[in-house]
Amino acid sequence: MCGDRIEVWVKYALDGTIADTGFQARGCAISVASADLMAETVIGRSKADTHALFDAFREMARTGSCRHCDASLAEPLERLEPLAGVHEYPSRVKCATLAWHALVAALDGSKEASSE
Repeated sequence: MCGDRIEVWVKYALDGTIADTGFQARGCAISVASADLMAETVIGRSKADTHALFDAFREMARTGSCRHCDASLAEPLERLEPLAGVHEYPSRVKCATLAWHALVAALDGSKEASSE
């Protein structure tokens, strides 16, 4: 078991979009890099848009691309593209998606998440 741990904080703007995010991570370079890119990429997005971006990113991490992704996600996915290479190492997909699972849990009001 890898033991990576990530805590995510979300601050909302008055319009309900994500105004700011923060995280505290203890883990491998992939999980920390993913958390950092995620925190920057989701600012200004709604919960629904962030969920859609998570789904697209998870597909990209698993397959190397997101063939059927909405065009509105092209810019944020381009920013996240350096992590697409984890698809070649299936055991590392969990590392890349851990922060995203924590973010989605925070958005949904859960206190814990797992990339299992």
